[in-house]
Amino acid sequence: MWEKLRSGDWLDEERLRVYPAMLLLLAAGCVAAVLVTAKGRFDANGHPLGTDFSQVWVAGLETLRGHPEAPFDLERHIAEQRAEFGADSDVYGWHYPPFFLAPAAALAHLPYLEALAVWQLATLALYLAALLALLRGSAAPPWRVALLALAFPAALVNLGHGQNGFLTAALLGFGFLALRARPALAGLCFALLAYKPQFALALPVALVAGGHWRTLVAAAASLLVMTAVSAVVFGPESWIAFAQSLDVTRRLVVEQGAAGFTKIQSVFATARLIGADIKTAYAAQTLVTATTLVALVWLWRGAADDRVKAAGAIVATFLTTPYCLDYDMTALAPAFALLVSQGLERGFGPYMKSALAAAFVIPLLARPLATALWLPLGAVTVAALFATILSNAREACFRHAGAAASLRSVR
Repeated sequence: MWEKLRSGDWLDEERLRVYPAMLLLLAAGCVAAVLVTAKGRFDANGHPLGTDFSQVWVAGLETLRGHPEAPFDLERHIAEQRAEFGADSDVYGWHYPPFFLAPAAALAHLPYLEALAVWQLATLALYLAALLALLRGSAAPPWRVALLALAFPAALVNLGHGQNGFLTAALLGFGFLALRARPALAGLCFALLAYKPQFALALPVALVAGGHWRTLVAAAASLLVMTAVSAVVFGPESWIAFAQSLDVTRRLVVEQGAAGFTKIQSVFATARLIGADIKTAYAAQTLVTATTLVALVWLWRGAADDRVKAAGAIVATFLTTPYCLDYDMTALAPAFALLVSQGLERGFGPYMKSALAAAFVIPLLARPLATALWLPLGAVTVAALFATILSNAREACFRHAGAAASLRSVR
């Protein structure tokens, strides 16, 4: 069994054909069932379709009404959501920087269902385009890439929540795709990820370790322009309100797990779920974050393939934040694509196929297992994938050093 896990031979052609098709059929069935049983803007259980998107749309309405600071006031934002969706509707907090008010306001020009459809279809198209671009020229046929991208369970979770995982994945994918040839474009893509500030730790460390200074300068300049434009368009009050809301976000969302620790797939949430207090959970998160960043610097300063480095940075993003949810795991897709591209060209290293398969399926299982059995496997599976990336990179470095030594001895 261990040898099969090591080699990945169990993941044969038949399984690669059947299992993703089954997952895609499951996803299509779930989407169809929700749509068929929906009543107007609500699903059969009375929740707004696209759940989380409902508060993004409401934030857009607040902005269009001349109150871009309103989404950062939790009580006011909740009142606005209930005014739009009913007194008993689900409510959500707005935790994004003012940058994200721009797409929210643009979408709020449309009725709710049309806005939800435009958001999901547009970002899904970007997600697919990024993955197809990352695997262009590889041995993987485009139809199979598209099938796997759509069958990835995190994509279904993201669709169900009306969330932004497709956009995060696309920006990461296009950013790393452009890193060598178009560093300024890569910097712009990475700057646009600032709407997810909790993901802002691993990526800059990787770029510094790799010496990608033009990309860093472009990202910093883009971020400065974005900040200035948002301050002009939405007023400095929006940034003041955002800064004032951070303490509530930290206490309510991160430390108390308002979204549910079963949904959050971080080391911090894992510790909290199994009974750790806040101080212990922070200690665990800090230890893993520091270890991950040290390992990431080693990876990016070494001789590993650029695709492996990029995949390592994406995976490290999930290990270095205390707040990432199961729908955010959609952003692992470009890491999968990069590792598959490298593996198809040069061969898959030990345990790589098995680690990829586990990380691929875990978004489907992480929340149910955590809810039913208090078994938090999301962060554990991501950590195992990161460890596999490092292990394979280390072996590749040894092989490279051995080949270089042999060549010198021959000379």
